[in-house]
Amino acid sequence: MDTDARALRSLAQTYFDSAYEMDADKFASIFHPSSSVTKVGDDGNVSVTPIATWLAAVRNLKAPKQQDLERQDQILSIDVEGELGLLKLKLQIPPRYFTDMLSCLKVDGTWKIAQKVMTSKT
Repeated sequence: MDTDARALRSLAQTYFDSAYEMDADKFASIFHPSSSVTKVGDDGNVSVTPIATWLAAVRNLKAPKQQDLERQDQILSIDVEGELGLLKLKLQIPPRYFTDMLSCLKVDGTWKIAQKVMTSKT
């Protein structure tokens, strides 16, 4: 496995740990400040949330770890092309199961999430 793929695997692990701990500061360390979170909202429309707003919401969520909930994380794929990386991840934050696509960019030698696109089901 090459250096970039290893670095993206490490970023994915930090992402999984951040989600299980609901640690907004740890999340912030892997997201680029200009990034956003995109999903189809409950109303069926596309919802784009700036990362600062999303992190503020994370700070108000109870961590699955605090609730002693089961953890299930999986890297489905890693694709690297130059300074562009794409991660496809599955994780659970009970009662929801998420599939996240993370578009990453290598900025000053460090991989950061530039865009998170997500879907979930119960």
